[in-house]
Amino acid sequence: MAEPSGGNLPIKMLHDRVLVSVDGDGGERKSGGGIVIPATASVGKRLAWAEVVAVGQHVRQVKVGDRVLFDPEDRAEVELQSRNYVLLRERDLHAVAAQRVETGNTGLYL
Repeated sequence: MAEPSGGNLPIKMLHDRVLVSVDGDGGERKSGGGIVIPATASVGKRLAWAEVVAVGQHVRQVKVGDRVLFDPEDRAEVELQSRNYVLLRERDLHAVAAQRVETGNTGLYL
C-alpha cells in the first residue's frame, strides 16, 4: 500500500490523487542519434514522464518516488513553494517505470 505522503510539501493528497513533478521543460529535445528536435516540431500525441511526489490514501499502484507515464494534455497544474506540479488521478497514469533487471536475473525459468 502506498504511503499518503507529500514529503515536506504543505499539502495532503486526498482519495486517488497523485501529485507529480514533470521531467524537463517540454522544450526542445534530442533524438537517440543526437539530432535536436525543436519544441515547435509537429509530432503525434506524446506522453510525458514525471516523478511522484505525493499520493492520496486510496492510491494502490504507485508510491512516492516512482516514475510514471501520463498524457500531458489531461492535467491540472498547481504551484507549491515556487515549483510547478501536475495533479492527476491514479487512473490517468499509463505506466510506472520498472527498475532495471540485474545481470543474470532475467526471471526466465528454463
